[in-house]
Formats: sequence, structure tokens, C-alpha cells
Amino acid sequence: MYAVIKTGGKQYKVAAGEKLKIEQIPAEIGSEITLDQVLAVGEGASLKLGDPLVNGAAVMATVVSQGRHDKVTIFKMRRRKHYQKHQGHRQNFTEILINTIKA
Repeated sequence: MYAVIKTGGKQYKVAAGEKLKIEQIPAEIGSEITLDQVLAVGEGASLKLGDPLVNGAAVMATVVSQGRHDKVTIFKMRRRKHYQKHQGHRQNFTEILINTIKA
């Protein structure tokens, strides 16, 4: 069984037992969270689509860790104008383990 969930402005296809890095959410490590924005639920050839969400569907997950992604380097330059700008960014994430999918 799999589900398509929406969290942090992104959509993810998840199945039970998968680990997933999502946008940071305020939750303690080891706590169980409920992701209730389920867009679709499927099993085998059958697929249940929401309009826009599937009624009564939820995904239960456990928070494994909180962290930061690798640094992304931004470099801007204007040729012949002696202009260079360096910048870096590290995005925060929450790693979760999908426990069950309730449809």
C-alpha cells in the first residue's frame, strides 16, 4: 500500500517502512506524528484519489532525526564590472519513518 502526501509545500509518494526527509516540522525525536493531508491512496491496481484530499485517510510516522542538508553555494558575478557575490544556504529537515497508512 502506498500514499501520496503533502507536507511543506511538496508532495511525496510513501509506503510503510520508508525513511523520508521532509521540510522541518516542530516535533521531538521519537514522537509519533500524523500526516493527514493525503492526496491519493493506492494498493496494487486500485487507486483512490482525493478531491483534493482523501476523506478519513492519514499516515502515521515517527520522527527519527532533525538536521540540516549540505550547503548550497550561490555565486553571482557580472562580467567586466568587478562584481562578485558569494552566499551559502543550508536547509533544515526532519527525517521521518513511515509506520502505517490508514485509508
